[in-house]
Amino acid sequence: MNAKFALSTINDLFFHVSAAGNPRAVLWQGENGKWLPISSAQLYQRVRALALALQSWGVGRGDRVALISENRWEWSVADFAILAIGAADVPIYPTLTGDQIAVLLQDAGCKVAIVSTRQQFDKLQAVRSSMSLDRIVLMDSEAPPAGAIPLREVLAGADKRGNERDAGFDALLRSAKPEDLATLIYTSGTTGEPKGVMLTHGNIAQNQNVAVADFAMDATDSCISFLPLSHITARALDYVLFGKGAQVAYCSQFDRLPQSMRELRPTVIVGVPRVYEKIRQEVERRASLSPVKKRLLQWAVKVGAQHSDAVYAGKKPEALNWKLADKLIFSKVREAFGGQVKLFLSGGAPLGIDTAKWFASVGIAVWEGYGLTETSPVIALNSPKAQRMGSVGKLMPNVELRFAEDGELLVRGPSIFKGYWQKPTANAECFDAEGWFRTGDIGRLDADGFLYITDRKKELLKTSGGKLVAPQPIENRLKADILVGQAALVGDKHKFISAIVSPNFAALATWAQQEGIEATDRAALIADERVIARYEEIVRAANAGLANFEMIKRFRLVAEEWSQESGELTPSMKLKRRVITEHYADVIAALYADEATARGE
Repeated sequence: MNAKFALSTINDLFFHVSAAGNPRAVLWQGENGKWLPISSAQLYQRVRALALALQSWGVGRGDRVALISENRWEWSVADFAILAIGAADVPIYPTLTGDQIAVLLQDAGCKVAIVSTRQQFDKLQAVRSSMSLDRIVLMDSEAPPAGAIPLREVLAGADKRGNERDAGFDALLRSAKPEDLATLIYTSGTTGEPKGVMLTHGNIAQNQNVAVADFAMDATDSCISFLPLSHITARALDYVLFGKGAQVAYCSQFDRLPQSMRELRPTVIVGVPRVYEKIRQEVERRASLSPVKKRLLQWAVKVGAQHSDAVYAGKKPEALNWKLADKLIFSKVREAFGGQVKLFLSGGAPLGIDTAKWFASVGIAVWEGYGLTETSPVIALNSPKAQRMGSVGKLMPNVELRFAEDGELLVRGPSIFKGYWQKPTANAECFDAEGWFRTGDIGRLDADGFLYITDRKKELLKTSGGKLVAPQPIENRLKADILVGQAALVGDKHKFISAIVSPNFAALATWAQQEGIEATDRAALIADERVIARYEEIVRAANAGLANFEMIKRFRLVAEEWSQESGELTPSMKLKRRVITEHYADVIAALYADEATARGE
């Protein structure tokens, strides 16, 4: 936002959007794949219709409504409608099981749920007896099952009202206060059980007012909304874009994203680090199919590395070899994003210096930020006006910062949440006596005010020799290699550090074919001595420059490709370490079976 348009509540944002007269405020894909527009006026009328329906069902100020859906225009309509009547929405990841959803909905006390598909409806129906759920609204319109309220019926006739305004509804919108609860977002549980983060209208609005002040975005911009809207990062970005009058296009299926980028050619991209890592790995994998292309990419990246600082500072190098590399290689990488992106942003997890350097070396500055669900979300952010690679940028002007004795980052300010839902013990633990929120992250601030996050406090590994090891930077070193999909360091309370590696099987299959390795399945592939030797090289490279106690002494390849669906990753692609240590307890035990006699530090 900017000084001319400051928010007090999210309803202020909806007022702004609905009055903007934008004929293409939202884009969505019809059944034939064609992109269709929704205007500001249509958005207003649909939000109004759903809001009045919710009121008629007894939903009022302070109540909670569940929202279980992929990214689609109905998500935003439901979000704005719930907030319009003073209720709070409870966004749930659609990938969760019915039993998992039931626990969250019962904890939140939701009486109404709005779901996207028949699959989501069926999940809720199967566990409905364990919840106090009165109604389920279904977004999809084809053959709604018994017990579902079709959203199309709720919205029937809304678009015909055109630019008509409802004075009573507008007064209801204006009655929202900054201290009102806006949303209850359950944490993904990387290190424990999910907790409901209570964010007020004021929390989110205050963050919106400052988060992107250093970025030039306006009504000419567009963005594809593909990160799960149940995550605060994606939702906050959509709010920013709505506030700027930009176009928001909803991509409900991740596998449609490459085609959507080519069709819509967005100007803004926001991704979690894993999105950028996968794009890099795919570029390198394709290049590896041809010796000529591989050498050309290596040459271009080497040339680009000489000018990466200039690129990261927002400048276009004038050197002839860079221009040639740009024409032959870098432009092709940008085309993968649609070719028109001017802002690349990353959040949700540490980007990793290797990934940041690689993208700067191919002519793309990825601005990394940092925040938490509990902070609405942005705490710090690099920008074209102030950037330092490897850092997460400078602190937002409305956030105070200090460090605890153990290096944990503490923050305070108007965008910090009010507490966890019905969790007094957790609230007492996460706030100190002066109201500072304990982020759980270890960090440092340099002399110029740039913030660096080194790791999660709860994820630090402590060897039996008393040495603390931050796993994320070392895992990012491993993932910098195309053959590594995911990696998890283990070794807490052990003599030395080890790693469990889930390969990038697409890239590994290509490499194995080139090496003449034949394997009947993944298990046979990772057991091949030549494959193990190749990963030994990767581990040696990752160990270079590390202190002896930080070095990976042993590793094991696993045949599973970790994902959100299989439980090892959160929706923002962070490792669920507790799940991984449980899944691979036998593997970890084998790594340390001879620990008593093995060489440690």
